Amino acid sequence: MPKLFPRKAKPPKAKIQKSANGHHDVAAGAHKVGLKPKSGWRKRNYLTGILIPSLFRRRTDREGTPEFPKLKRGEIGVTWIGHASFLLQFGTHNVLVDPNWARWLKVVKRLKMPGLHLHELPDIDLVLVTHAHFDHLDRKTLRKVAADQPIVVPFEVGNLVHDLGFKSVHELGYWESFKLGPLTVTLTPCAHWGARVLYDTHRGFGGFIIEHAGRTIFHCGDTAYFGGFKQIAKRFKVDVALLPIGAYDPPSGREVHMNPEEALLAFTELGAKTLVPMHYGTFRLSYEPMEEPLRRLLACARHCGLSEKIAVMLEGRPEVF
Repeated sequence: MPKLFPRKAKPPKAKIQKSANGHHDVAAGAHKVGLKPKSGWRKRNYLTGILIPSLFRRRTDREGTPEFPKLKRGEIGVTWIGHASFLLQFGTHNVLVDPNWARWLKVVKRLKMPGLHLHELPDIDLVLVTHAHFDHLDRKTLRKVAADQPIVVPFEVGNLVHDLGFKSVHELGYWESFKLGPLTVTLTPCAHWGARVLYDTHRGFGGFIIEHAGRTIFHCGDTAYFGGFKQIAKRFKVDVALLPIGAYDPPSGREVHMNPEEALLAFTELGAKTLVPMHYGTFRLSYEPMEEPLRRLLACARHCGLSEKIAVMLEGRPEVF
């Protein structure tokens, strides 16, 4: 079980191990999206149209108790916790990606509870965080899952997690890798931005390729559609792609996330075998209805003859790939 530190205890600070380059240009590899609001964005009111109604919506609880599978060599166990949070199991190692058990993102209410309780997690060997946004990097959750294991983050994100109880903090630049036993984790570019607050846009952001026993799973992190998926496909043979399909109609109107059709296009450019949709149905972050992203994805997949390659997961229900 993960080690839970007492509320008043202060875990020792982990040393931040920077990547070989020591510093990075965000433009070299990734595409930083434009953050200027779209023209006409003030015509809609997120506060009265989305935020306040969400406060009165009842949270959906999870169903059942997870039963983690016994994995054979070369199999990957995947459990969707909710939003962009996943438990990845490789037989020898358990990996958490973007763990977030928060009930609130500041004033944004979580509308679907996590698929696992924290105490139901197996021992976690490695934690990965794709970027510093509050829905992906939740310090309270990370403090609870920290049990003297390493954590991997993009460049210039390490200082946000070094005091939470991890053994070591590894910052990666684009295409750089971290090895832990038979696991190899590589940071990939994406089209997004990494600021935690308004004035720290130096922070990195990306996705993770995780390789184990000849199999590869790709967690995309947050991204708009961009041409980099073809670059990833040239470097890696992806078996399972965890791709975001929601939050594509944000209050600002900025194009900072993929819509379902773009996610399917990214999937085909990756050349992956299976698409697992994520980043929908948990937090109401933008104007599209909660049920729309998955419905649009499945409709587009049927039209393109790709339905059999879509693996829709239920929170807390492990699947083997």
